[in-house]
Amino acid sequence: MSRKERSAPRRRSATESLLSIVLVLESLLVFFLTLVVFSLGILPAAPAFTGGAILFAVLVLVGRLTRHEWGVWLGWALQAVILATGILVPIMFLIGAGFVGLWTYCFITGKRLDRRNAQLANPLEETT
Repeated sequence: MSRKERSAPRRRSATESLLSIVLVLESLLVFFLTLVVFSLGILPAAPAFTGGAILFAVLVLVGRLTRHEWGVWLGWALQAVILATGILVPIMFLIGAGFVGLWTYCFITGKRLDRRNAQLANPLEETT
């Protein structure tokens, strides 16, 4: 068996791809938010950077887990966490709401694309 035959790459769904992109963008947002929280003196260095690093890592990790249904649910929970950062920096309520809207749009659009792709792959199957 050749190496190419052994490890065929798994095909990602549209939902998984779109939601992963949103979570990676949010991780970049958290990186900059961490710098803002520290530079404005909202939190001391240790809690600001520790909390920011943990949230950054969790966002990136969950971005890799969106292939699972529970990973998508964790992504929804992280949207609430992003919104809650508005407690530290009030503009994050607005920015977080924008990301929740983006997450919701990508979720709905990804599901629609996955249904369409499944229908194109099996044109004889009837959808109800």
